[in-house]
Amino acid sequence: MREERRRTIDMATNAGTDPIRRLARPGGHIAFDVVGAGPVVVCAPGMGDLRSVYTDLASDLAAAGFKVATMDLRGHGGSDTTFSSYGDAETAGDLLALVDLLGGPAVVVGNSMSAAAAVLAAVREPAAVAGLVLIGPFVRQVPISLATRLALRVGLVRPWGPRVWAAYYAKTLNPGRKPAGLDAHVAALRAAQARPGAWRAFVATTRTTRDEAESVLGNVATPTLVVMGDADPDFPDPAAEAALVAERLGGALLMVPGAGHYPQAQCPEVVSPRLAEFVAGAHA
Repeated sequence: MREERRRTIDMATNAGTDPIRRLARPGGHIAFDVVGAGPVVVCAPGMGDLRSVYTDLASDLAAAGFKVATMDLRGHGGSDTTFSSYGDAETAGDLLALVDLLGGPAVVVGNSMSAAAAVLAAVREPAAVAGLVLIGPFVRQVPISLATRLALRVGLVRPWGPRVWAAYYAKTLNPGRKPAGLDAHVAALRAAQARPGAWRAFVATTRTTRDEAESVLGNVATPTLVVMGDADPDFPDPAAEAALVAERLGGALLMVPGAGHYPQAQCPEVVSPRLAEFVAGAHA
């Protein structure tokens, strides 16, 4: 049943019956697509990723009676590379513009750095955000060593940068069980990053700090669900980080055994039912 819904989404997007749409923003356009009908859910991926990381989740939520929009970040996927600025505040504005276009309020789902943008959106326009789902959330400056920071800078330098990122995404950020269609997803990611200006946009996105999001965590009054893979390699202690974020936001917590940075793709059978329940409650 899941694979049938996945094929339905892919065919609709590729055949033009539910074509990729473009949201006009100052400086360029944001690519997004929509499946389903009902209360609105808007999903944003993490840096260096594509909106298709939500394929299974979007399929499951659409089947549960929701309208689900998945968007690409600025300079990523099908979005333009012409923007002059990239970061959490900019992504928050893009999220709110998409919610407005779709006729919100919406439950906003943010993965990785987009979790910080979702927090900013909820604080900036609380009436537009019915709930927050923060997956593998970077909503504060997680301490990392100087050696790690230097390795990141060196690893993202061209010409080897795109290859390094693709390998890190496939092997490190998705430990253990691999998501369905991972090879095709990574190939699409590399193709998107090969577009003129795309790698520059990605590198600019990596230099965003979480300071603004961390400073407003105490101002979030929106129902929140934190989702974390207990094998997420981006955090020294995933369980501790998830518990800290959930506590600071007064939210619920879902730990996903064996999952890395993208539990919605690795373990949709665990994540989707809990999110459907949360989304229904938030919209109610």
